[in-house]
Amino acid sequence: MKSRTGRVEGTVIVHRRAVTAVWAAAALLLTAGCSSDDGGSPGEGESAASSTATAGGSSPTRQAAETPPAQGSVKVVRTVTEGLKTPWGLAPLPDGDLLVSSRDEATITRVDGETGKKTELGEVPGVSPAGEGGLMGLALSPDYASDHMVYAYFTSASDNRIVRMLYDEQKPSGEQLGAPDTIFRGIPKGYIHNGGRIAFGPDRMLYAGTGESGDTGLSQDKKSLGGKILRMTPEGEPAPGNPFPDSPVYSYGHRNVQGLAWDSKQRLFASEFGQDTWDELNAIKPGDNYGWPEVEGKSDDAKYRNPLAQWATDDASPSGIAYAKGSIWMAGLKGRRLWRIPLNGTEASAAPQAFLEGKYGRLRTVVPAGGDKLWLTTSNTDGRGDPKDGDDRILEVRVS
Repeated sequence: MKSRTGRVEGTVIVHRRAVTAVWAAAALLLTAGCSSDDGGSPGEGESAASSTATAGGSSPTRQAAETPPAQGSVKVVRTVTEGLKTPWGLAPLPDGDLLVSSRDEATITRVDGETGKKTELGEVPGVSPAGEGGLMGLALSPDYASDHMVYAYFTSASDNRIVRMLYDEQKPSGEQLGAPDTIFRGIPKGYIHNGGRIAFGPDRMLYAGTGESGDTGLSQDKKSLGGKILRMTPEGEPAPGNPFPDSPVYSYGHRNVQGLAWDSKQRLFASEFGQDTWDELNAIKPGDNYGWPEVEGKSDDAKYRNPLAQWATDDASPSGIAYAKGSIWMAGLKGRRLWRIPLNGTEASAAPQAFLEGKYGRLRTVVPAGGDKLWLTTSNTDGRGDPKDGDDRILEVRVS
C-alpha cells in the first residue's frame, strides 16, 4: 500500500497527502529530486543503453511494420546554448530557433538554433513562482505563421492558468511579448504538483497536463481541473467531442502530468509522476480513469487503465516526452537519464532503455528537432539539482 508521504518531483517530503520539417514535427508534438552530475563534457559523447525499466510492455504481432528495433542509440551532437536559469517549456519556431521559459524568472528567451545566442523577449506578468510552480509550458498557435501567438501555462497568485501573447519580433528586445490574454483559469495550484505541460495536438486543439496540487481527492473528481489531461479550443473552451459534456476534462485519475506527445498515428501519450513506488507512461484514451490515488502503477482493477510502462521512482521522475523514430523519449529528473520506450501501437514493444545516465544531471524537457534529432533541456538550477559550470543547457541529440 502507499504511504501518506508526498513525493515532490522525485523527492520524498511529508505532505498532507530548425527548418520546416522541424516546424511540422513540433506541430504534431505538442519534473524531479536531487541529482549529481557525474561527468561527461557537455556537447560531446555517445552513450549506449545502460539499463532497462522494471516493467515494460509485451510485443504484439499487429502493426509490426512500424515497430522499432529493441535496441536504440543516443548521441549528443552539441550543446545548443548554456547558462539558462530554471528552463522549463521549450517551443521550436518555424525558422529553427527556440523559445524557452524560465520557471522562476518568469521570462521567455529566444535561442538561435545555430549559434545559441540568447535574446530575452520579456517577462510574463502575473507569474507567482514558488516550489514547483512558475512559468512552465510553452506552445505555439497552430496558426502561428499568421497570428504569431505564443501560449504559456503558469502559476499565478491564485491558480494555474493558460494565457496567450502576441510575439512581435519588430519591437525592441525585452518588449516583444504582448500583454497576456487569459484563455483558461482555475486549475488548482500548490507548492507541488502543478502539472504544466501544454501542446497543440494533430486536431489543432490545446491539451494541458495538470497536477492535483497535493490534494489527491481532486484526481478522481471529474468536476475538478486538478489531476487531469484537459482538451480545449485555442480560445480556451471545452473542445468538441470531449468525453464529458461541456467539460475540458479529457482523462482523469492522474497525479502530476508533465509530458504530452503524439505518435505517427496521432495517438496521445503522457508521462506521470508516481508517489513512492511507480512512475508511469500512459497511452491516453478519452474518458478513461488512470487510477490515482486508488492505484499507483499497474493493477488488476478493470476500472483503471494500466500504464504501458512503469519505473521505480528513483529511476525516472518523468517530465517531458517526445516521439521520434518509433519510440517515446522521456526525460528523467531524479533518474538523470533519457528513457527510450519503443512502441508497437499503444504498447511497449520491448523493455525501455536508459541513456545519458548521470552525464548531464536532471533532464526536464524533450522536443522533436526533425528526423532523428531531439532537443533536450537540463534542469539542474531548479533547486533540487547540483548545477555545474554552464548549467542549464539545451542539447541537440541524435537518436535511433
